[in-house]
Amino acid sequence: MSENIRNSWIEKRKDDAIKTQLYYAKQGIITEEMRYIANIENLNPGLIQKEVARGRLIIPANVNHKNLEPMGIGIATRTKINANIGSSQIVEDIDEEVQKLKTSIKYGADTVMDLSTGGDLDKIREAIIQASSVPIGTVPMYQILHDVQNDVLRLDIDTMLNVLRKQAKQGVSYFTIHCGFLLEHMPFVAKRKMGIVSRGGSLMASWMLHYHKQNPFYEYFDEILKICQEYDVSLSLGDSLRPGCLADASDEAQFAELKILGELAKRAYHANVQVMIEGPGHVPLNQIERNVELQKQFCNEAPFYVLGPLVTDIAAGYDHIASAIGACVAAWKGVAMLCYVTPKEHLGLPNANDVREGIIAYKIAAHAADIARGRVGARDRDDAMSDARYSFDWNKQFELALDGERAREFHDEALPQEVFKDAEFCSMCGPKFCSYKITQDIFKNYKENV
Repeated sequence: MSENIRNSWIEKRKDDAIKTQLYYAKQGIITEEMRYIANIENLNPGLIQKEVARGRLIIPANVNHKNLEPMGIGIATRTKINANIGSSQIVEDIDEEVQKLKTSIKYGADTVMDLSTGGDLDKIREAIIQASSVPIGTVPMYQILHDVQNDVLRLDIDTMLNVLRKQAKQGVSYFTIHCGFLLEHMPFVAKRKMGIVSRGGSLMASWMLHYHKQNPFYEYFDEILKICQEYDVSLSLGDSLRPGCLADASDEAQFAELKILGELAKRAYHANVQVMIEGPGHVPLNQIERNVELQKQFCNEAPFYVLGPLVTDIAAGYDHIASAIGACVAAWKGVAMLCYVTPKEHLGLPNANDVREGIIAYKIAAHAADIARGRVGARDRDDAMSDARYSFDWNKQFELALDGERAREFHDEALPQEVFKDAEFCSMCGPKFCSYKITQDIFKNYKENV
């Protein structure tokens, strides 16, 4: 999509005080973004408008991110995935972050979050937004802390709102705000095996306990909504108290916060600000469906956006697999977007290859869930792959695979010559023991003998 096209869409709304997709949807207006999404999702534009108006679908599309290609997050559309990138205080390189972004988009991320905590955060974010065709999200708390020289006790609401406003002007399409974690929740946290595992949540806990004051993100929520209205920034209401281990899953801390997030989601909706809810975390497989149902109940069916969840705590080095299992079940049961996990989860800062591994694991989970949901057309690609396999069309198989490059690499390890792209066998079974070929010969001979 050309940047100039979205410029013209936004220009028509420049004088509107509130510029959110939710504001227009509630008035019965089908925006160009809604039409674009309906086209790529093969859905009716009117359905997209109604789902946005209802609060079950959001379109993260900051008016200042001109080269963004609109996408929707909600139960009516295909399951989306998010990729996290970002520098750390130990490793900081703008070019590396842009490369991670490009890798994320190449392999199918629908949104990308910049979670940078080290280096020139403004320049890193600017470079990422300029290079991105997908919505960019942030956790503003990281820059807020950076701007007060990493002294959490120096936090004040003016600094916090200034950072939100600056990031909104840059073109950030959604903020993760840890606004549902209240001072009165601290006794619940004390009962946990692992306490608080959210970075944003732990920082807010330090501030609240030191001053014995309420969470300023909660107290000044209306001011945050005003910024979101002006730039059409969606809110991702963060789960500060998500469980960091199976032992803490589905406890009173997690659900106490979820209820507050539900209240805030309703306030955002009435202010015409798009909102989704973040979810756990580490959750046993048998508890995932209940988590999804409670989120729908507490949060008026706002889109649910979950990290994993990881279904075991002992898969270090393979947490992208452990979490993709939980993610698939969660999406099957009604989650709208999955936040990927890389093999480096719990271990270190991911590189571009880790990003690729995490994205593909989650593309598999999301696609499997869409098939399980019975989405129209979700299985078409699978059926085409079956035809390509049965007819030994290797190049078509590479084209249809979620990671065609990897599929080609594995095939070519043993049979690299181009002539083998027309071969009726692979290196697993060889020319004499391929079940497809044997089956085809059986049917051929059967027909000839009838």
